[in-house]
Amino acid sequence: MADEGYVKYSARHSEAPAVEAPHWAELNDARTRLRELGLVGVSRGIGFGNVSIRVKGEEFLISGTATGAAPVLSLNEYCLVTSFNIGENSIVSCGPIRASAESMTHGAVYRAVPAANCVIHIHSRPIFDRMLRDRYPATPAEAEYGTPEIAEAAGACAAAQEGGEGLIVLAGHDEGVIAFGASVGRTFALLEELYNRACPRTN
Repeated sequence: MADEGYVKYSARHSEAPAVEAPHWAELNDARTRLRELGLVGVSRGIGFGNVSIRVKGEEFLISGTATGAAPVLSLNEYCLVTSFNIGENSIVSCGPIRASAESMTHGAVYRAVPAANCVIHIHSRPIFDRMLRDRYPATPAEAEYGTPEIAEAAGACAAAQEGGEGLIVLAGHDEGVIAFGASVGRTFALLEELYNRACPRTN
């Protein structure tokens, strides 16, 4: 993950008070649990993994950039993305912190799946490898993280799945996996089930 964790999009960010969106506390609890499982965290000083919830329309609240190291986040470590342009690789956001480097991919999933209200991006070698082996929906290996190509591909993969929920392996974003669903609980459950299969407990 040598180049991961850095913001590649162009951003127009406005400093503003934190937005306490509905279900934020549930999202933050899920993020804490993902951190405990090692699916969100920091590697070689660079944070990985992020979580978001839809607020209204295509606006969404997402964990901020470079927050992976913190065991627990506060509301001040979340950012509201108010608009995005995939083709131009640009976003507009507000809050006490800048948005995650993967904001465009989250936005693409929300746009592609109106029923999706939560998107979670994690990193895991066992899960990533298993998903590739089992031929889960995948973005192209040449679509790198933080680019319009990976966002567009993730949106297409999400739209092709039924029921407003699913899992995507980001083949060009090493160890990267996306889950999306109608609620925080359902999205977390998709990842937890995958984790239990790919990372069996030894005790």
